[in-house]
Amino acid sequence: MPHRVPASELNQRLARFRARMDQCEPDWQLVALFGRINQFYFTGTLQDGVLLIPRQAEATFWVRRSYERALDESRFADIRPMHSYRDAASALGAMPDRIHLETELVPLALLQRFQKHFPCRDIRAADPHLAVVRAVKSPYELALMEQSGEIHRRILEERVPTMLREGMNEAELAAELYPVMIEEGHHGVARFGMFQTEIALGHICFGESSIYPTAFDGPGGNYGLGPAVPLLGSREHLLRRGDLVFVDIGCGVNGYHTDKTMTYMFGATLSDEVLAVHGRCVEIQHRVAAQLRPGAVPARIYASIMEDLTPDFLQHFMGFGSRQARFLGHGIGLLIDEWPVIADGFEEPLEENMVLAIEPKKGIQGIGMVGIENTFVVTRDGGRCITGDHPGLLPVF
Repeated sequence: MPHRVPASELNQRLARFRARMDQCEPDWQLVALFGRINQFYFTGTLQDGVLLIPRQAEATFWVRRSYERALDESRFADIRPMHSYRDAASALGAMPDRIHLETELVPLALLQRFQKHFPCRDIRAADPHLAVVRAVKSPYELALMEQSGEIHRRILEERVPTMLREGMNEAELAAELYPVMIEEGHHGVARFGMFQTEIALGHICFGESSIYPTAFDGPGGNYGLGPAVPLLGSREHLLRRGDLVFVDIGCGVNGYHTDKTMTYMFGATLSDEVLAVHGRCVEIQHRVAAQLRPGAVPARIYASIMEDLTPDFLQHFMGFGSRQARFLGHGIGLLIDEWPVIADGFEEPLEENMVLAIEPKKGIQGIGMVGIENTFVVTRDGGRCITGDHPGLLPVF
């Protein structure tokens, strides 16, 4: 039998979203959700359809494919089959004057097809309200993320060191790592919300591969398989004695992710200078984590850390050269990149049971990317780590 999200959980999520819309969009009339991740959040199933949330009526999930699977997997109250949006429109009754939808996600062609049957022209964004509601995790969600975090810890702190061998290439490590992750309980995919972002496992790098330029909006890089598929790792780049190994991967259980980076010293200890830079990144992670309390403002956390760093340390911090990421951490849940972000401009205070991945890293010419990443739950006592506490640069001799 498939794992089903409890009906009580789905009802609580929808109630919180309605309350947020009432508070922030007092004139809202209808929300239409096309994104499968948001649909899953409210219905517990990933299908092709549209979830309609009217202000004055109960929500309905209209499914094109597969209606049968939706019924089998979901405990959502009202799931109906549809051949086109005409079916949903005819059942709605009076057409609203305005509709909120995922403006960051819905392409123009899909919107035009939808508007043939929902001719409303006042289209507004539901995205920020969805992000805020999803950011605060329920006990049910936290339990799944804690499972993921323990799997993540075992994989990176216990399993990967036994897999490294001289002469293997990055793609080999990636290919051998995936079945290990499935064996340990990983749900098999790393989901991102960033536009046109493809990720197989994450960044799996030996030496300077981890500072190679990439379009991915994060501090690390990687060679990848080639220009058409800049993912996984290179078939040509081999692991040599003395290399820094950098593994930044997502893990997940029943849809919910954690994020973690581990570094390894293969065959030899790195220089004291490299160890010192890495140690500073670990210290920064601890400083950020200590501030992950309800009421703390992400932008202020970011400023408090960045203002304390010297110009020489800031060079190649959170990326190499000019390719520096402008954040220290990011929310995580059904997607690896969620709200909020520890960055300038994020002024809404943290709330208890938000979950963030904190990832201070620094590139070093001739060595690669050092630093750390772990996933933390916001608590009254500061961030609680759920992915292990190893400081990284684990020796593999």
